This record gives sequence, structure tokens and C-alpha cells, in this order.
Amino acid sequence: MSKHILIIQGHPDGARQHLCHALAQAYADGARAAGHVVETIEPARLDFSLLSDAQQWQDGAPPAALLPAQEAIARAAHIVLVYPLWLGDMPALLKGFLEQVLRPGFALARTPANPLKAGLLGGRSARVIVTMGMPSLLYRSFYRAHSVRSLRRNILHFVGIAPVSTTIVGGAGAMTPERAARWCARLGRLGERAA
Repeated sequence: MSKHILIIQGHPDGARQHLCHALAQAYADGARAAGHVVETIEPARLDFSLLSDAQQWQDGAPPAALLPAQEAIARAAHIVLVYPLWLGDMPALLKGFLEQVLRPGFALARTPANPLKAGLLGGRSARVIVTMGMPSLLYRSFYRAHSVRSLRRNILHFVGIAPVSTTIVGGAGAMTPERAARWCARLGRLGERAA
């Protein structure tokens, strides 16, 4: 059964190709080959401002440049977020993008009876793909994958997206072309399954 997949390419450098781009492309190629519909959004190529206060987030409208992103999220059955770990978390541009698009009225009920069940994006699954310089085992064991856990619990689950799977790619800075190719093949297989 084919799915509508949205890939959010969260690398903040939209001018050059990075490992994140290769992994996202491999996932997209695998998904398309299996008959899935794939859309891609690159926040680095969009012109939008960052939010500066809670009132703006609560009652304001997202920038016009991000309305197509909301429409793509609404169409998607499965969302893939790809980004590099910077200072222990997602890059600021991706966080700013998520703050702009996941607003009350779209991603959250404006007046929920239960604030813990305010999410309006139920029925969607997600995969988070994170690249980093450190070994993935160190990130998982010593740092306990804190930022990925926060993204899953405090953003994706909060707006109703579940289940959320993760792929953590360590040693990105020193990765050989052969190892990168193996990772791309793995992501292609995940794309085939829309997993």
C-alpha cells in the first residue's frame, strides 16, 4: 500500500550538498521506487522570520512562504525529518521552521479539553534521521539521545504524530564514501517500506 511521504530536509546549508542530503535522497529514491508519493521541503531554501513571542505563535498566521509546508504536512501520512546535530540539538533554522508551521489551529487544538491530547496531526508516523560527528553509541549512551527524545516527545508526539522511529548516523565528519554508500542503501530500504 503506497503512502504519501513528506521529507523535511533540515540541513541549514541549502547551497551545498551534505550527508543529510544524500541520506534524504536515498530515502526518497527508495520510496518512489516502491510506489510511494514523495514531497520534499527544505527550510533553508524558504524565506521566513523566526517567532519572537508567544502571542505571535498563538494568534498570528504563519508566513506565506510556509503555507505550502503546512499543506504538505496535512497531505502526508509519514514525515521524515533529516538534520545534523549542532550543539547537541537540531539546527536553529529547523527549530524555527517547526515553531512557525506547528501552530495552534493547525497542529494543536486552540482550546483543548485535555492539553496533553491537543494534537491535531494524528494518523501520521515519522522517522527522524540525525547525523553527527560523534559516535552514535556515545550519543545514545552518555548523552541518552536527549535532543532526539525531546523532539519525539515534546514536539512530534505533542502534535499527535506517532509512532516516531529514529536513525542516528554517527561519525559523519570522517565517513568514508563506502560507509556513506552503506548508509544510503539502508535509508533506501527504509524508504521502500515507508518506515
